[in-house]
Amino acid sequence: MITMLRAALAATAVALGGMLASPATYAQAGSAADEIEKYRQALQDGNPAELWEARGEDLWKKPGGPKNASLERCDLGRGPGVVKGAYAELPKFFADAGRVMDLETRLVWCRVNLQGMTEADARRSPFGSPERKSDNEALTAWITSESKGVAMAVSLDHPKMREAYDVGRAIFFFRGGPHDFACSTCHSEDGKRIRLQDLPNLTVKSGAQRGYTTWPAYRVSQGELRTFQWRLNDCFRQQRFPEIEFGSPASIALTTFLAYNANGAPFAAPAIKR
Repeated sequence: MITMLRAALAATAVALGGMLASPATYAQAGSAADEIEKYRQALQDGNPAELWEARGEDLWKKPGGPKNASLERCDLGRGPGVVKGAYAELPKFFADAGRVMDLETRLVWCRVNLQGMTEADARRSPFGSPERKSDNEALTAWITSESKGVAMAVSLDHPKMREAYDVGRAIFFFRGGPHDFACSTCHSEDGKRIRLQDLPNLTVKSGAQRGYTTWPAYRVSQGELRTFQWRLNDCFRQQRFPEIEFGSPASIALTTFLAYNANGAPFAAPAIKR
């Protein structure tokens, strides 16, 4: 019994030691995070996302679907076929569709209306895997790359955009699920991290700019390029929320809230992340 008690006390001491770490320990953690950021920057010159970009450009220009048409007449908000800088102004209200859209839902709309695909086919498999590549991720990679260096400029002038922003803000702060989590649980304070992964404070402009403008991104741990719709889906999964539907009004609203908060920052994706 005494031996067991001593072992329990020793384990408690170790646990408390971890909780009461010295300032030097935290400094080391900060230094490690800095080194990880340097590692990311070093990888940018050889970002594998370029492979997705090349495939996406080919998909944009190649005839396809029942109408055997390309996407070169797709209007992303700056006129039919204009890709340069378009992503920096999305999400946006599109009069022809009668609703607010982000890039990925607009691509679905164009594939249906220009190429003749069914809605179900255009939405199928938006996220790829090493065994099955996603056309959506490739198209998104190329189109977003055409806005690199362009300042984010999402407008709330249309009433539907203001409505989407307000709904997105409510979703961001809504708490629920088995852990009583919200987006704001991880992303509303400075200095938070999961292990050595920094969590940007998306409630302040600098954090929103840094967080939003680096998606889509090539995930080294997955060997895949991931879009912002994927990022939202995975965040909901980690919160143990019901899976957010691809292209749903909720996903568009949350994207609108975050994209508008990033206004003024030069777009910097596709990036590379762990």
